[in-house]
Amino acid sequence: MTSRELIQRTLEFDRPERVPRELWLLPWATDNHPSEVARIQRDFPNDIVHAPAVYETPPVTNGDPCKIGTYIDEWGCVFENRQNGIIGEVKEPLLRDWSDVDSVKPPRGALTFDTGTVNAFCRESDAFVMAECCPRPFERLQFIRSSENVYYDVIDRPEEFTVILDRIHSFYVEEFEKWAATDVDGLMFMDDWGAQRSLLISPDMWRELFKPLYRDYISIAHKRGKYCFMHSDGYIIDILPDLIELGLDAINSQIFCMDVGTLGERFRGKITFWGEIDRQHILPHASVTEVAEAVRLVGESLYDNGGVIAQCEFGPGARPENVYTVFETWNSM
Repeated sequence: MTSRELIQRTLEFDRPERVPRELWLLPWATDNHPSEVARIQRDFPNDIVHAPAVYETPPVTNGDPCKIGTYIDEWGCVFENRQNGIIGEVKEPLLRDWSDVDSVKPPRGALTFDTGTVNAFCRESDAFVMAECCPRPFERLQFIRSSENVYYDVIDRPEEFTVILDRIHSFYVEEFEKWAATDVDGLMFMDDWGAQRSLLISPDMWRELFKPLYRDYISIAHKRGKYCFMHSDGYIIDILPDLIELGLDAINSQIFCMDVGTLGERFRGKITFWGEIDRQHILPHASVTEVAEAVRLVGESLYDNGGVIAQCEFGPGARPENVYTVFETWNSM
């Protein structure tokens, strides 16, 4: 099977020849463990790749998001970074006062990517090709307003809050639709919704404000015959039934934060678990034997003739031998 077929059959619970894999690589890993990264990539190449985005009018940014210092993203949000190899944080909101709401403009240049380049890349690749876009409405709100202000906003609901959320979502819909019209195999959106033991807002509030947005993204992908993926860190078990109801194909989440066995009992065979192995404790602190046991636990709990992608993030603190063992163990199962 090609990598594309492996992913497709995994998402369809149709007995792929092996569990497909994807390494998420933060610059920290390449900076600190270049030879180990090269070995992992050589021995366990990714089955998922991202299409290139060549822009007629590139979105305007300033700085490097993974270097110490200041980075200004395509929306104009300012990130402060104190450690090389990871992304920084927004310390000051782009929109302090609602009277300036009209000053926040979506990055229209992101819509000028060349579809011909994308389609040529897809034709030439045997991998499962993911679109190079990623709507993140809740996180974008936080970057624009700051997290503290957003928590007040979702309670108070000033008129301008609806304006800015609609503006963000309308742009993401337009971007998603353009990418869905290309030859990519899948599209992805994200928002980190979980703290360590609960959602960041109530499930009912999430269903009222954000579930309809995700319904739009998933519908756009499926209408064009594409698969739809989502990433969300933290404890999100309360909204997994909703995401399954919407038809989401794959979820990347911190499954060890929610108990792998419980997830298997409730959701095995209903959605593909796109990783992961615990970044908080196992990858930085466990022995290789414990890493292998964790991988086998995921397989035994969640695999159902598919339904598992061996995704693993190599980021700050992770031991190279543990990341290698993750993929080595999957390969042997």
